[in-house]
Amino acid sequence: MEVHAHTHTARKKWTHYFWEFLMLFLAVFCGFTAENIREHKVEKSRGKEYIRSLYEDLKTDTANSSLLIKYDEEKLAGLEGMAPCYKIVLTNWKETACMGMLVKWSKSSRELKLTDRTLKQLNNAGGYRLLNKEDADSIVSYESVCKTYQGFESTLFQGAQDNVRNTLSQLADFNVLFPLQGTTTAFQITDTTTTILQGPLLFSDDKALLNKWFNELSIYRRVTNGQLLYMHMIRAKATNLIKFYKEKYHLD
Repeated sequence: MEVHAHTHTARKKWTHYFWEFLMLFLAVFCGFTAENIREHKVEKSRGKEYIRSLYEDLKTDTANSSLLIKYDEEKLAGLEGMAPCYKIVLTNWKETACMGMLVKWSKSSRELKLTDRTLKQLNNAGGYRLLNKEDADSIVSYESVCKTYQGFESTLFQGAQDNVRNTLSQLADFNVLFPLQGTTTAFQITDTTTTILQGPLLFSDDKALLNKWFNELSIYRRVTNGQLLYMHMIRAKATNLIKFYKEKYHLD
């Protein structure tokens, strides 16, 4: 009778399987953790790029708001003489020399063109999630002031501007008004308070229409002052953010 030798594989203990599972789990976990760390670094870097981009936008907004502040201050100064001018013209409707500067400073306006490229990217691409709360809150606060100004400018300010222009077109003699409708070089400015008109500005002695224009001019001056206040707010916020980001992120 033949005797066959049988090989028997030793049965592995449960601890062997446990260690195999643990090694596999640790490998997967470490890979997952490394990927999360890499993504976190990428997102943090992207967040800083948003801040750098906004930092440059804020410098542009600061410069532009400063120019508009200067322009609005000059406009308000030019419109200061409306009350005495109204009395003069009401007495003699052909004595309109004082209306020259009033027309000059109410015939056109300027608005702040905000540099919103970074703000649009943050909103459209969900970029706010890449920023820490302090940075995100500061940007939202700035954006809120800018949107409030834009709403004011497109409604109250533009409405007041249109009213003044429309009433003036009914009041003024075309031959005198036409040279004033071009650029500021069309005005013969002899000093900071006088603009020479080529004849009496008014087409008729319609006192009701004249009164309407001066009332609208008064409202226009008030909304211009409102625009000036917004410019100071925007410039102050932009300046503070520039300082904040410069110190926090060591920007140039």
